[in-house]
Amino acid sequence: MKQSRISIALETGAFLLPAESRIAVFSPLAEDDFSALPITRVDIIQGFKPDHDAWASRGYATFAEARNDYGLSIIMLPRAKAEARAMIAEAARLTPNGLIVVDGQKTDGIDSMFKECRKRTTVSPAISKAHGKLFFFNSSDCFDGWIAGETIGPDGYTTAPGVFSADKIDRGSQALIATLPQKLGRRVADLGAGWGYLSANILGRDGVEEIHLIEAEYAAINCARINVTDPRAHFHWADATRFKPDVPFDTIITNPPFHTSRAANPALGRAFIAAAVRMLSPAGQLWLVANRHLPYENTLSDVFQRVEEIGGDKSFKVLKASHAKRGSRASG
Repeated sequence: MKQSRISIALETGAFLLPAESRIAVFSPLAEDDFSALPITRVDIIQGFKPDHDAWASRGYATFAEARNDYGLSIIMLPRAKAEARAMIAEAARLTPNGLIVVDGQKTDGIDSMFKECRKRTTVSPAISKAHGKLFFFNSSDCFDGWIAGETIGPDGYTTAPGVFSADKIDRGSQALIATLPQKLGRRVADLGAGWGYLSANILGRDGVEEIHLIEAEYAAINCARINVTDPRAHFHWADATRFKPDVPFDTIITNPPFHTSRAANPALGRAFIAAAVRMLSPAGQLWLVANRHLPYENTLSDVFQRVEEIGGDKSFKVLKASHAKRGSRASG
């Protein structure tokens, strides 16, 4: 759907591709289609590791951060308004004499962003199709006020626009920390570590010699490097569902994501559970926090010998699973 709006704009001559300079596409999803653009001149800017790897596998020059000056920048609008503003400002900075194209769904806030941009500069008429819009404007410095980097977030932690729980510590993570025992083993992993809240607290537990922060969002793992400075911490920008440790972990903690767009998707949490089973030692344990309505207990019971609810509140449950069943570590 998103590509169809770009195709319409190109086919009707609403805007033209630059003759020679490079083209940036910010934050495209893996399922988007940019075959109308010349692949040899396209830079994909995607910090979410699964989507990043998908674009790289197709032969595109793919980066976690923009690194060139561009003749055209296309922004696939993210849902978080602060992140969207920062992305537009970054694109404008890196496209000094070119065009900025903004493409997004109504559910991602394209209508409000169209209005905001019109207040700052001259904007094209919107091209509407498939519950979304596309508009464009000439780059200018009028968006400099939207430039954002890392910011001081809750309790003095460094966060960034668009990362999970950027403005306040997640209640589920708080419930997990309150429930965890003092001893967790020597090698611990934090799956979906975000900006590092869980890991920063885990390092105060007895006997922890290593903690591995595994996080798919580039901006979040960069914040974690600032928030967790203990030399026992190891950072991995990686898809937690595909990560393979050199040595199995004694304990895994996780507050797994459970949304695809606006819809709850328990399959994400189940994928984290399957990954944890593969990464744990035979006697290892998994500590997971989840919203109460998410049905993870059956999945855990399928692959672990012992599953119990240890703590939580009306909204969240903390589950402990231990001793993977024979064959589970191989099958995931």
